[in-house]
Amino acid sequence: MSDAKKKTVLLGVSASISAYRALDLITDLREAGYAVRVAMTRDAHHFVTPLSLQSMAASEVVSDFFSVPGHAKPVHIELAQSADVILVAPASADILARLAHGFADDVVSCAVLASDAPLVVVPAMNEKMYNHPATRENLATLKKRGVSIVEPIHGHMVCSGVGMGHIAENKTILKAVAKALA
Repeated sequence: MSDAKKKTVLLGVSASISAYRALDLITDLREAGYAVRVAMTRDAHHFVTPLSLQSMAASEVVSDFFSVPGHAKPVHIELAQSADVILVAPASADILARLAHGFADDVVSCAVLASDAPLVVVPAMNEKMYNHPATRENLATLKKRGVSIVEPIHGHMVCSGVGMGHIAENKTILKAVAKALA
């Protein structure tokens, strides 16, 4: 498929230990025929580097409003306009709260607000954070707005043990992206 005919996925990576999974997700998205652009929240680089993401996506990674010099348009507007779908994976409790309440304090949340593209979020966090009433309310708010939620699965947690909050499998995420584009 030529690049001109590919649908573009804007992948928003947030600060979650699951951020390393974005590397394989980019590979799977590209193998499925999508062009991938990547934006990161400010703290996501503590979990995965922009260089690693850029190498997998074969395109620049935007980590803040000033990380891409020489853009004529504001970078979040350019990202928003280029996206056929926005996929936030992993979606931390923090980014879910910012998206639910319309905060625009980083390049990912600004691109979401500036876009008409369908939004798919993939929560990944500690089980207690995932089940906290604030997180549940934020997810409900996003659902009411038509956001596709790819629910986490029961799996190993970094904080020890097993619980709900493990990031969904890539094949499930890719199905949600395809459905959002249909």
